[in-house]
Amino acid sequence: MPVHTPAAYGMYSHETPLNEVVRALNQAGFGNENICLMLAPTHPIATIVREASFLDEREASAVTAGLIGWLSEFGAVVIPTVGFFIRSQAFFHALVVAKDAPALCGSTKTLVGLGFPENDAERFETQLREVGVMVYVSCAESAKTGWAREMLLRTGARETATLEKGMFAGMAA
Repeated sequence: MPVHTPAAYGMYSHETPLNEVVRALNQAGFGNENICLMLAPTHPIATIVREASFLDEREASAVTAGLIGWLSEFGAVVIPTVGFFIRSQAFFHALVVAKDAPALCGSTKTLVGLGFPENDAERFETQLREVGVMVYVSCAESAKTGWAREMLLRTGARETATLEKGMFAGMAA
């Protein structure tokens, strides 16, 4: 069940300080519940989350616990082959309710669930693995997608676009 909410996305490198991207989006009026982070399994945050699953609570560091707490504040965080956190009901329905939910991490179904056209989802899945991070911002109104895209560009996104009912608009390199 794809999301039919207008949205914008931006692709970022592994080195991008995500906390600064999120802070800029928050200051621009976008709440954490409207933000979905998709991280490549090779991203440094993915490594910390993966290693945390091997530690018991006594061994988990405050930094790891803080990072996992921070990730849990977002609408959704998806790390293919590692795991996911979903807080937003809209993201929950888009990403988990589908009959193929067990295949969520590591397949193009994740992107299709977010409203990307199926024929483009594979390309973005590959690009995500190479680039490192996709920040997806769900917007209550179509008019806000342009503002979200502008904020993603200002924070260093390599590529941005908006999604209107599953269709791409305004591609930028």
